[in-house]
Order: sequence, then structure tokens, then C-alpha cells
Amino acid sequence: MADPTPQPIALLMVPRTVESFILYDQGQDLLRSPGVVAIEAPRVPYGVLGRLPDALSSGLAAAQARRLKLPGDPVAAMIFHPFQLPFARAVLARWKGCELWYGLFDRTPAAPDAGARTRRRLEALHAAAAEQADLVFAVSTTLVDLEQAAGREAILMPSAADSFPAPDPEQALIAICFGTLGRRTDWALLRAIGERMPEMTLLLVGRLDEDQCRGSADYAACRVLPNLVWLGRRSNDEAARLVLCADVGILPFVADEFNEAGLPNRILKAARLGRRTVTPDLSGVEVWSQSVIRCADVDAWIAALRSQHGVRARPDIALREWALAQTGEHQNAPLWERLRSLGVAGPAAP
Repeated sequence: MADPTPQPIALLMVPRTVESFILYDQGQDLLRSPGVVAIEAPRVPYGVLGRLPDALSSGLAAAQARRLKLPGDPVAAMIFHPFQLPFARAVLARWKGCELWYGLFDRTPAAPDAGARTRRRLEALHAAAAEQADLVFAVSTTLVDLEQAAGREAILMPSAADSFPAPDPEQALIAICFGTLGRRTDWALLRAIGERMPEMTLLLVGRLDEDQCRGSADYAACRVLPNLVWLGRRSNDEAARLVLCADVGILPFVADEFNEAGLPNRILKAARLGRRTVTPDLSGVEVWSQSVIRCADVDAWIAALRSQHGVRARPDIALREWALAQTGEHQNAPLWERLRSLGVAGPAAP
């Protein structure tokens, strides 16, 4: 039986890989068709081919084109960088009648990281590709206008961003946790609220002691949750501004004998910016009852967090004023009283 007639196909010739393609979402749309085939960078990279003298680059490109094994006959070959032209020409030479399509997503010949010689080469290859192309499409009107000014035609085709996540901004809740993350952290709790609250983004600010977390399945799960954002250590100035981006603070401590008695200073820091802190049901934090929401279980945590939705746009000014009044001098009042009774002079008046 004779072989069936080869099917017409289009080649999506990406500059490097499909995953790194700057027009990824349009590429994915095209690749939904079995008639569109992705061709990643050949063995001799485009940057090398494009910089070689024409005769040498043509020979290497022809050899690489001969190695292509395709499921049909190409009727269109799409390129997106001037350095791809030598390889594209070799493809067109092998498959007569194949059209060249040239996509522009920036003004590549003016690239700031290219030297003068490379720019001249890019400009020459760009002009040649645009002249030879049966279709030129560009992401901006500026690029279209530049082609028209050069006496060439181009159509406008802006880029897409289908693959970029788009959480609902109206439902978004931003929480912040700052301080060292390690053995005191309740990773099971963080995992539970992270998994059950997809609308929450949790900013984790502070040093992570991985040695203390190794072997924890809950910690491992937290590391891959997309709504937990690991920011590492930050200065106080940076941390304060990150709190301004958040609705609420969280204190995800394990409820144990050690943590039960403490009064973490981060609660007061968040309150200075008009934010409450959601905590486990620890008795020590009750000293600052006006600035905490204590929770006995995961359901209570979720309810408490959701109750603070939108605070970043309407901070609690009364809470802020209370927190700002908790100065070192104010907190040290019992010590100053005792020191004065012993004849130690108090601080000088401001």
C-alpha cells in the first residue's frame, strides 16, 4: 500500500525551548493543533549560527535541517529572532513552497546587551528576515510602525498571559508571618490553612532553619504550596512595609508548654501597623488581648483569618495608637519605679 499523502504542518521554531518561549501562551494555543510542531533550538545554537559568515552558517544550517524528522510537510515556518534566519532558510530550501513567518516581540537589533558588531549583524538579519517573510506579526504598534517605516508590512498581534495565575483579587486575603521558622512552627497547621484557603497568600518573612524541619511531611507540603511565599530574612524597614501589604499577622506556633508562656514581640510589631495577629489558644498572648485572635482549631483559624479580609485598606487606627504607646519607657515603668527608689536617676526629659 502506498504511503498516504503527507499532511501539511506548521513549524513553531522557538529561539530556545518551548518552556522558555517568551510568547509561551500563544505557542501553547498553536500547539493544541496536531498540525503545529514545535522545533526547539538545534544542536548548533542560533546565536552561533547567526554570528558565523553566511557561507559557513548556511552549510551548518543545511546539515541540521536535513536531520529534521517531521510528521508532515511544512507549509509555514515561524521564527522569532533574527539569528534563526539561517536555519529557517535551510528549512525553506528543503521544503519548497514553505512560507516564512516572522514574529517580533521586541526590537532585538537594539538590544542593550549586544555589542556594536552584534547589533549590525542583528540589524542585517532582521531586515533580511522581514523582507523574505510572507507574514510579519508584532506585539506592539511601535514595532508595526517601524516595519512600515522601513517599507515592510506587519500586522499587530499582542501577547497573551493565559498561563499566569490570576487569583480573585476581590477575595484575596494577605497574611504575614515573620520570625524564625523551624521547630516552633506548626507545619501541620500551616499546611491545613494553606490547602483550605486558596484565597490566602501567606508571606513568610524570616530565617528558615531547614535542619529543624527535615523529615516533616507537613513542612515538605508547605514548601510546594503556591500560596505560601517564602521571602527569607528582611530588614525591619522591609518587614514593616510587607506588613503594610498584609491584612493580618499569624503566629503559627506549636501549642506546647514552651510556647504557652511566651509573648512574641512580633504581635506588637504588627499592631503598630494596625494589624491583629491570629494565634493558637496560648495563654501568654492574652496580655495583648486587644491585638490577638486566639484559635483552638483549624476551623477557628480559617474563620479568624477571613474576618480580617480587607484590613490592609482600612487598618485599625485605635489598635495602632495603643501599640505605639507601648514604648520601652512605658513597659519599663515598674523597673524605673524600683530604680528611683534606690536613688538611680531617671531618664533626662526629652
